[in-house]
Amino acid sequence: MANLGDTFSAADLPQGNGGDFTPLPAGWYNVRISESGIATTKAGTGQYIKNRLDVIGPTHAGRVLFCNINIRNPNPKSEEIGRQQLGDILRALGIASLTDTDQLVGGVLSVKVTVKSDEQHGDGNDVKAFKAIEGSAPPMPVASAPAAAKPAGSAPPWARK
Repeated sequence: MANLGDTFSAADLPQGNGGDFTPLPAGWYNVRISESGIATTKAGTGQYIKNRLDVIGPTHAGRVLFCNINIRNPNPKSEEIGRQQLGDILRALGIASLTDTDQLVGGVLSVKVTVKSDEQHGDGNDVKAFKAIEGSAPPMPVASAPAAAKPAGSAPPWARK
């Protein structure tokens, strides 16, 4: 048991709005990656990067999307698609190489969203494509040689001043 150090009365606390879980209309949205981490597939045979994307515009600001990117999978096609998506994300964010999912957090990019139907869970969104936001810095060119290691603690490209 943990003592809260205060008394909370239901009558004094704000009431929630129930949340809006209707899918976003299909289209392109600007998002910020607010969370990113590694997870193991349900079967335990692969890994994926799980991302929380906060919509920042041009419409539906404040809504949340989730997308998983396969990085290791026994199905070669699933792994290939995931690695292509990861490459698109890195180029959109101007990241030459990725060693930690924390490098993605705070990154801003544009995502293409579709609406998918699911009999069990109802309609939802699926993130299908990634690109740099129009008018932002040009995408990072693909380097022909490995990039030099960054000093520990250096800021990601979008956070540098």
